Amino acid sequence: MMLLAPFLTAFILGIIILMLTYWFSKKGFSLFIRMLPGIIAIIGAVILFYIGFVDIRGFEGGTLGLLGFLIAIFSIIAFVIGKNDKTVTW
Repeated sequence: MMLLAPFLTAFILGIIILMLTYWFSKKGFSLFIRMLPGIIAIIGAVILFYIGFVDIRGFEGGTLGLLGFLIAIFSIIAFVIGKNDKTVTW
């Protein structure tokens, strides 16, 4: 259960981040607006990883670190989607 909760939470947040980034790029917003969901997600991922590694430690800190790592991966994918000028139709 301790591994399933961060995966599910990161997956739900990652899908929301990716859909928001894709929608912003589809509407033709500026580069900063397209990158905004990824920027906010990477800031949140760094904060979660820091709290899990420094403050909490142990198994609970490990789950927060895992959650931060997975959200960082989704934010990197969001950066790639937002940076792409040509929108990909799925």
